[in-house]
Amino acid sequence: QVQLVESGGGLVQAGGSLRLSCAASGSDFSINVMAWYRQTPGKQRELVAGITTGGAANYGNSDVKGRFTISIDNAKKMVYLQMNSLKPEDTGVYYCNTVVGSEWYSYWGQGTQVTVSS
Repeated sequence: QVQLVESGGGLVQAGGSLRLSCAASGSDFSINVMAWYRQTPGKQRELVAGITTGGAANYGNSDVKGRFTISIDNAKKMVYLQMNSLKPEDTGVYYCNTVVGSEWYSYWGQGTQVTVSS
């Protein structure tokens, strides 16, 4: 079992910044990928950004490219999402996800709320 704990969400004005963190813990697991998803009101959960342990990143939403940056700390088993120039439409619950092991099991965090006011 792998546990993911997110932190760093909150309320920010449009144009502001937030940094989300996610820590993975458990026994004897090997991370393949860590990612951030978000669920905004009225929409399905969508990929924001993912990153491999080798540092290869992809951004699922073209709107966040250039504003959001994902990074990983392999030694600490943590993933970060630096969010700049936040917009009200970025409001939602942000979930951390990791895929581990040779069986590619997927685990989710409980989510952290991000609210961007106009």
